[in-house]
Amino acid sequence: MTEVRAATDEGRAGARAVRRDAAVRAAVEQGLLGPAAPVVGLLDVTGIRESAAALRAAFAEVTAAGTPVLHAFAVKACPLVPVLRLLREEGIGAEVASPGELALARAAGLPPERTVLDSPAKTPAELREALALGVALNADNPQELARIDALMRSAPSRSPLGIRVNPQVGGGAIASTSTSTATSKFGVALGDEGAREWIVRMFLERPWLTRLHSHTGSQGIPLELLARGVAETYALAEEINARIGRRQIDTLDIGGGLPVNFDSDAETPTYARYARVLREAVPGLFDGRYGLVTEFGRSLLAKHGTVVARVEYAKSAGGRPVAVTHAGVQVATRTVYAPQAWPLRITGYDTEGRPKAGPPVVQDVAGPACFSGDLLAEGRALPLLEQGDYAAALDTGAYYFAHHYSYNSLGRPGVYGFVTEGPEERGGTGFATVREPQRLEEIVAESGEAHTDALTTLCAPESH
Repeated sequence: MTEVRAATDEGRAGARAVRRDAAVRAAVEQGLLGPAAPVVGLLDVTGIRESAAALRAAFAEVTAAGTPVLHAFAVKACPLVPVLRLLREEGIGAEVASPGELALARAAGLPPERTVLDSPAKTPAELREALALGVALNADNPQELARIDALMRSAPSRSPLGIRVNPQVGGGAIASTSTSTATSKFGVALGDEGAREWIVRMFLERPWLTRLHSHTGSQGIPLELLARGVAETYALAEEINARIGRRQIDTLDIGGGLPVNFDSDAETPTYARYARVLREAVPGLFDGRYGLVTEFGRSLLAKHGTVVARVEYAKSAGGRPVAVTHAGVQVATRTVYAPQAWPLRITGYDTEGRPKAGPPVVQDVAGPACFSGDLLAEGRALPLLEQGDYAAALDTGAYYFAHHYSYNSLGRPGVYGFVTEGPEERGGTGFATVREPQRLEEIVAESGEAHTDALTTLCAPESH
């Protein structure tokens, strides 16, 4: 079975690369990418569907029949309405962390019962809206729970309600994505003095609290550490239910956090492997006594997106070739500012969008922003990129398309979903607009155009 899975995974990776090459070629041919549109995002619709199906199948394989399972996509990973709508079609809900993300989920048609609100800084208005809609809600801290108490007294809600805990099992390789450290800002720190007993008491006093939530981290977190975080949360649920004398906690939200392999087209680790690791570490989690919620984000989308940018100029500095492109810090902020933690694979395409051939040459792939560190890749061995070629940043389907950084007032690129049957000789490629390229008028409007004279006409109020 393992060998069959490996062969299937390898086949999917190969097919994804073929689809990507066909899409870049078609984008150039169809004018979505070129001198007038020098940077675009491409989303592989087939790949997204495959990942959603793999997630559902992985947990179905280890979970008792009839167990309610909600896979809620972490909207922050790709907050684009058509993407959320596609995932909804594939049986995936939404995990939101702001009023904006909740609005996006609602616009995509996600029903409240398939939506979860998590955030460390929810306002009273956000809490009130979630409770009125019936959206699942996890209280992050004692002060937030007190707010929920007041709202529940004034207007009881059908929302599933829980408490987020920090199991404090430690961090991974990237500090900024480790959420279960001793001093993490998220949740109630389970190991702090008096915290565990406080959590138990909150459940004893509130029959409407029925969930526990934890999220250990994401990129850079090994599977075993993720499983430890889930195990600590499960043990607490068992303790609370035993103290109460009934199964008050009926659902465990185990978060997401499956890391992504940014070194090749292979999808590793897989959802199937993670589900098996969880089953071995926390067998009681899957025996049907608890409903499950997951909150995967990056792992569902990353492999299925590509940012492609035209090489505007090819130059040399200090004997090293430099390809100056239109993709840099505005679309790859994490990579530019923290390249060791967030490296990206770069591949080259020629002026017609075909994979670039030639011997590898050590070169820099630079972005358009006006600071020297704006590099997609530094000292990377690639076929020499020349003026009019294209540089593609792979594995950028999550946290790259929709987290635009307006350095130099650079516009947001257009994003297009594609479906392709393969190379040109085997079939065609169809595109759908996911997000229009940002127009200059929109940049000006967002920068305060309606208030142009606000500062020059400002006067201090008269004193009385």
